[in-house]
Amino acid sequence: MATREHSVTVLVVDDEADLTALYAAWLESEYDVRTATDGEEALERLDSDVDVALLDRRMPEMTGDEVLEEIRAREIGAQVAMLTAVEPDASITEMSFDDYVTKPVEREEVHATVEVLLERRTYDQKSREFFALASKKAALESANEHDTTEYQEIVDRMAEIRTEMDRTLDTLTAEEAFAEIGERGSD
Repeated sequence: MATREHSVTVLVVDDEADLTALYAAWLESEYDVRTATDGEEALERLDSDVDVALLDRRMPEMTGDEVLEEIRAREIGAQVAMLTAVEPDASITEMSFDDYVTKPVEREEVHATVEVLLERRTYDQKSREFFALASKKAALESANEHDTTEYQEIVDRMAEIRTEMDRTLDTLTAEEAFAEIGERGSD
């Protein structure tokens, strides 16, 4: 777990007030928790202090998908998990969430989701993209949607990122090796 310089703020958004209250009760001993029961209220409670947002997808008026789009448009940097009863399908490939968790969920899963998202905040952009893609891939696999073009595009993009990261690591390793040789030569 990453060291925290400030208290962590989690925004819980679900149109079922009982679920919102339950998730808040599960989280409030470790985090500052804000709750909202619709999309508009969620956006009112959203600011740069929010580290993690847990969004239901299916809400009246403004969906969780629309709230997610607005979070990204505001560029506040919050990690977002869709915490929803909506089974994933190929449409999720276009969404910019960081994790996708299908209800029902237990207390431990909600805590684990928040902790994983907090840890991912410390990663570089490529690593965050890779893990977001991995979440989409897993969600599609759980919904038996792995024979789609969208699924294959995710797999291909993950392979590209893995190759880019391997190249970067190889380059860093070579640079470090040459630096070490140079240091020995100056002794």
